[in-house]
Amino acid sequence: MRWALVKVCLAVTTMVVVAFAVPLGLVIKEMARDRAFSNAERQAAAVAPALSITTDRDQLERVVASAGSDSGMAVHIPADGAGRSAQKAVDIGRRRAAADDIATVRRLGRASTTEVPGGSTLLQPVALSSGKIAVVEVYVPESEVSNGVATAWAVLAGVGIALVVGSVAVADRLGVRMVQPAQKLVEGAHELGEGKLGSRVPEEGPTELRLAAVAFNSMADQVVQLLANERELAADLSHRLRTPLTVLRLNAASLGDGPAAEQTRAAVAQLEREVDTIIRTAREAKPQTAAAGPGAGCDAAEVVRERMGFWSALAEDEGRKWRVAGTERPVRIPVARADLAAALDALLGNVFRHTPEGTAFAVDVHNGEDAVIVLVSDAGPGIRDPEAAMARGRGSGSAGSTGLGLDIVRRLAEGTGGDVRIGSSVLGGTEVRVWIQLDGREPVRRGHRVRRRGTGRLVSTFNRPRSLP
Repeated sequence: MRWALVKVCLAVTTMVVVAFAVPLGLVIKEMARDRAFSNAERQAAAVAPALSITTDRDQLERVVASAGSDSGMAVHIPADGAGRSAQKAVDIGRRRAAADDIATVRRLGRASTTEVPGGSTLLQPVALSSGKIAVVEVYVPESEVSNGVATAWAVLAGVGIALVVGSVAVADRLGVRMVQPAQKLVEGAHELGEGKLGSRVPEEGPTELRLAAVAFNSMADQVVQLLANERELAADLSHRLRTPLTVLRLNAASLGDGPAAEQTRAAVAQLEREVDTIIRTAREAKPQTAAAGPGAGCDAAEVVRERMGFWSALAEDEGRKWRVAGTERPVRIPVARADLAAALDALLGNVFRHTPEGTAFAVDVHNGEDAVIVLVSDAGPGIRDPEAAMARGRGSGSAGSTGLGLDIVRRLAEGTGGDVRIGSSVLGGTEVRVWIQLDGREPVRRGHRVRRRGTGRLVSTFNRPRSLP
């Protein structure tokens, strides 16, 4: 906007300067020419009285010399009479005009100008006492005709340049006055989008931008209020779970000893901790939406081993074979430990919830240079519509599916610049690939195609990087 305004002012001012300066320069040039020929007419008029009195050559030469124009003036007196008393034609000074031009002026009796090498000449007819017509020729050099024109053009050019520069400076200041509020509005929108809910925009600048700033600030206030209401609602709903959890904990305490009882009590304790975490997070004054700083995150291998230790007991009860790979060495990722554990529980919970008992599953961790991939695969019936399964709140359509588990995983991956894909696994069922970007860059979109197998159901496959098995 700023440069557009500068360009418009530059174009308009240039056109105005050209429209006024060029005609004014031409007028000045014409005035200089008129001045030069007016001087020539005065010089010719100074000789006319002498010509009306005498035609003596010596006297006329003295008159021409006294006029100070002996080098640029010439007098042409025609011949008079016949016989011995006849007077020959007299030419005083240097003649520059052609004889035909002089004869024409003498015949017409009107002054005239003609072009000659180096300038112009003024031919002024003067009546003699004898009735003949003499012609006074005054030479006007080109330098006298253009005297002061170059200076005038330079002055006009300087004034025009000053006007253009001044208009550009004023337009730039006006552009800054308009652009700065717009830039602040953009910065405020970015900050609000990054989770800085205290971001506000100064209500300044032109009327339209001030109104936009007022609307933005009002919208930000409403967003803060809505988020506060949402946090309160989440806290209230989570707090309502305490009563049934208390009943579950009391019932679990009465189960006695045994692996199943210990697992039940551990699950209830973990559920209580999760509910407490939800309540504390919801009650916070500001949600944690900023990216994790240096050194933040967790060891993905350790979290995978821990969660598989929890789910392995249930897998043994249901006769499921399972496998974990890639957790031998630490794998640092920019994700909070609790968030990764929640995502793994959501994926493994889907395996236990939507596949028959005895279905095998596996968790693989691949550590690359710029990303970490977590693969959760199973040997179940697969997902018929992967895109619908990824839609928040839709689920797979089966009983007990809310569609929020995969959304939790998706938001975790996209928070690092990665993504989530659903495809077919080598076990024959579903494979969920969680791509966690390590450097926060935009996710590298791997090839994703859909093909048909002989069974007639759609199966998504991935083009995996060669560096990762």
